[in-house]
Amino acid sequence: MAVADIVVRQAEFFRTEQQGHRHGAELGVTKPTKPDDKVLRFLQYRSWPGNVRELKNVVHKALVLAHGYPLDLAVIQGAVEQASLPQPEIKPTLYGYVSDLLETADRESGTNVEASVTEWFERELYGQAIRLAEAIVDAIPCAEQVRFTSSGTEATFFALRVARAFRGRDKILKFEGAFHGSHDYAMMSTEGQQPSELPRAVRGSAGIPQSLENEVLIAPFNDLDQTTAIIERYHQDLGAVIVEPFQRMLSPVPGFLQGLREVTAHYGIPLIFDEVVTSFRFAYGGAQEYYGVIPDLAAIGKIVGGGYPLAAVVGKAAMMSAFVQPNEDGVAIGQVGTLNGNPIAAAAGLATLTVLRQPGTYQRLHELGQQLRAILQATLREHHVAGQVLGDGPLYHVVFTPQPIHTYRDTLTGDTQKQRIFHREILNHGVLKPTSKGYISLVHSDADVAETAKAFDAAMAQVAHS
Repeated sequence: MAVADIVVRQAEFFRTEQQGHRHGAELGVTKPTKPDDKVLRFLQYRSWPGNVRELKNVVHKALVLAHGYPLDLAVIQGAVEQASLPQPEIKPTLYGYVSDLLETADRESGTNVEASVTEWFERELYGQAIRLAEAIVDAIPCAEQVRFTSSGTEATFFALRVARAFRGRDKILKFEGAFHGSHDYAMMSTEGQQPSELPRAVRGSAGIPQSLENEVLIAPFNDLDQTTAIIERYHQDLGAVIVEPFQRMLSPVPGFLQGLREVTAHYGIPLIFDEVVTSFRFAYGGAQEYYGVIPDLAAIGKIVGGGYPLAAVVGKAAMMSAFVQPNEDGVAIGQVGTLNGNPIAAAAGLATLTVLRQPGTYQRLHELGQQLRAILQATLREHHVAGQVLGDGPLYHVVFTPQPIHTYRDTLTGDTQKQRIFHREILNHGVLKPTSKGYISLVHSDADVAETAKAFDAAMAQVAHS
């Protein structure tokens, strides 16, 4: 079909739908619905750093084509560029400039195609992401604005960049053994590495510039005194402090997060919570709600995308404005991505949050977690195996050591051979658990818990004889 024909047919669809007729199903487009005032207000600056113009600038052809709509790339590009921007900037596409096609379509259909396509973009492509962003703002205590990414790695990467831009400093502080994704700043002194003399960072991956070791400071999670001493010594150089409020499988000791919040606030250093795991898992408001400590910025992911690739940077508007407000050098933070906030993932996220808002959801999740941790602890006792059961909320893990565990270095006392045997044997008995931690979901039943208990028992018997 020719491009002009597609434009005309799409224009007819919009015109007939406005008149209340329901044909055009062959185009694969659902019936348009007018955004409510809340969504329009949201588009107009509330929770997205940047405005409608910026949103249209970052939409990519792959997003549109993957969504299954029949509009031709050239028409989409042309409509957005000509109809949406205050100062039109027309770029050549596969078919060249499309203004003539749009004018032809206007004449033949009697409809302003440019306006129709623009309206379609705002409603169909942005609507899901906008509603999800607003739900995030309503849920997460620190979230005044939202920027979507496609992975947790991107979310922590941009959270650090936002903090450094706001603070005007280069160094960051992270915690020993913490995992914040696979970008260069995050892959310093990560889980699985041997400790170094604090606060020196050690690269956790090949390909990371050695010079970056000088830009990252390492502190011990759950040791507030030593962490405070490092921050006080380097506060003039620090652009951010990033922490997993629940680090891997380490619960924060009482007062640690509160003390970290106080010392960073005292020196004006942005505090970032990496809540890729804990957001919408420990509570609807994430670890911030669960532990009662509110950071300046947060990275969220996993649950918020409903199983699809979606994550986000959220935080205070004053800091998030760095995405669109140029600094003293005249530059803002560049952040674009083909699938950022894509409608499929956003719709899945919205559906997931609807389920999580149901009464009793988090009570059920925490009850399941407590049951499995209690079963695991009892199994250790019954088989006379030394071990520490870790976890909180719907997460669980075991480390085979007699030593209590509060810090990353404590975890290194665990018996790795027993760990391998345990995970191998529970897998042989039908339970798949990642080696770092086990996740429990709402679909797990009491029968599933009973089956897991049998697997724990069988596996622990093998561990005891190792």
